[in-house]
Amino acid sequence: MRAKQLLLVVLVSILSAFAGVYIYGKFFSSPAITIGTPVDGKLPVNYANFLEKDGESELTDFTKASQTAVPAVVHIKTKIPARKITDSRGSTGDPFEDFFGDFFGFGPRIIPEQRASGSGVIISQDGYIVTNNHVIADRDGRTVASEIKVTLSDGRKTFTAKVVGRDPSTDLAVLKIDATNLPYLVYGNSDNLQLGQWVLAIGYPFNLEATVTAGIVSAIGRSIGINSQQSESPVEAFIQTDAAVNQGNSGGALVNTRGELIGINSAILAPGGTYAGYSFAIPSNIVKKIVNDIVKFGDVKRGYLGITYSSSSVQNEEYLKRANVSSGVYVLGTDPSGGAAKAGIKKGDIVTKINGRSIASGLEISGILASAQPGDKVKLTYIRDGKENTVEVTLSSQTKLVAISSAEAISDRLGVELKNLDAKRAEQYRIRGGVEVVNIHPNGPLKRTRMEKGFIITSVNGTEIKNIDELAKALGNSRSSIIELGGIYPGYSGRYSYQINLSGDDNF
Repeated sequence: MRAKQLLLVVLVSILSAFAGVYIYGKFFSSPAITIGTPVDGKLPVNYANFLEKDGESELTDFTKASQTAVPAVVHIKTKIPARKITDSRGSTGDPFEDFFGDFFGFGPRIIPEQRASGSGVIISQDGYIVTNNHVIADRDGRTVASEIKVTLSDGRKTFTAKVVGRDPSTDLAVLKIDATNLPYLVYGNSDNLQLGQWVLAIGYPFNLEATVTAGIVSAIGRSIGINSQQSESPVEAFIQTDAAVNQGNSGGALVNTRGELIGINSAILAPGGTYAGYSFAIPSNIVKKIVNDIVKFGDVKRGYLGITYSSSSVQNEEYLKRANVSSGVYVLGTDPSGGAAKAGIKKGDIVTKINGRSIASGLEISGILASAQPGDKVKLTYIRDGKENTVEVTLSSQTKLVAISSAEAISDRLGVELKNLDAKRAEQYRIRGGVEVVNIHPNGPLKRTRMEKGFIITSVNGTEIKNIDELAKALGNSRSSIIELGGIYPGYSGRYSYQINLSGDDNF
């Protein structure tokens, strides 16, 4: 009897315990906490934009774009043979002085053989390749490599490439290899790029095998002034990204997540010499235009606006300040036969927009016009007498030298500060007169000639000049944009001459 009672007590206790746990869990316990886990298999509402029609999340996947693009990106190796160059001032005209100049290291010197490595992008199945001009030429963009080797991405075959054409202004070059049935990239529309859009940079940094890095579009239409190192008419409208790019990536592909070519990697922001967070690519719409022109015509056909502006950003800002305008490009002069003049643009106008896009420098103008053809129409917005106006301008096909007639315009055009040589000093130097170069702007046309401050200009294309007015007249009468300035350096014997191209970065 006692056993039955004991068993009953145990059974009641067990049932009571289960009942207590159930009641506590049902009415008194806190609900279970889920962290980072979908509830009942459903994502929160803030993920709605990531859902496809079938309810699965659309995650960014770089694998397909990488697999598509890598086979069409090639490794380029170049060689420039050793060569002799002359001191920046050239020959003095005195054989005795030239001899001792050589002896003491002021004359010709030898630049050793240069070898370089970069990247390129195949753009046709029969072997056309686009790369940077600085990949196949020296630093100043003038001496082209005597040997260019192209290795495919699998590393199994190397070709000798020939240069079809190049455009230092945009830092682009087109090569050709003798091959067929090659993988190649198709152009994407770089005008459709959005800030924050994912992009991939593909190339051969530090002589490594094909390397892929990812980043986003950080800025569009960026100008950094780097192309002025190899061209007197630089064109810049870079795509800025934070995809890691280093030495050897130059000329490689910037692609979107569909594997389309939307840029050619060209430069990095590298205060320490290596990647520091930002890289710059030439937009595919500019690349496409330049490549097509080179292949079809052998050179680049640029749309010509027909204005000239200050080559000094500081001077341009001074003009804007006088006109009480915060941003834009001050027009120093126009070519009467150019589209701008025909549309009514005059000296003193301030161009603020082209095709609705705001501009603040001449480089930005060149970037916008880089993908335009002669005959294209652009909408140009300008300010005159405090009022904003918009006109349609038809770009012409022939670049002419915009006339410059004032001392102010000459200084801006040449990128220098000038003053007339006084009669006393002219007599001291045994010359009839001249124009002294007081200062040379860092990015002006004369800076690239290695002319030095203190040079006294005494002739233009062989015609003697004695003052700034005669200098202006001689420049205006020139039938060519290639100008030869002759003169002397006080304290040095002999005469010196420098050639410049006045159809440069301040003339569109």
